[in-house]
Amino acid sequence: MLYVERDEKGAIVAIRQGGEHEAGQVPVSLLDAEVLAFLRSSGEHEPLARLLLDSDAAIIRVLEDLIDLLIAKKIILFTELPPLAQEKIQDRKRLRAQMAGNPLMVDDIL
Repeated sequence: MLYVERDEKGAIVAIRQGGEHEAGQVPVSLLDAEVLAFLRSSGEHEPLARLLLDSDAAIIRVLEDLIDLLIAKKIILFTELPPLAQEKIQDRKRLRAQMAGNPLMVDDIL
């Protein structure tokens, strides 16, 4: 989770990431327009790239769930997917299954 620190005028002066935050810091979304504008104005591209990577990881999980749902409802057949897509989906399922016994939360990693 991201937390912002604001000045007296309400403008963002700092962004912090993590579970712990100081008094006066407010939680915000990764894709909040004001947060993105602050990062853009700082001239640093790494935080924006990190936000994009975090978003990519989340959307991949959503797409996996969507594919599973479409298959479960028999709207599509798994075999109708291109062979390379089938292989990648199966690889991720196997990897997540192997990590299921790991104390780390699989959904936080994949």
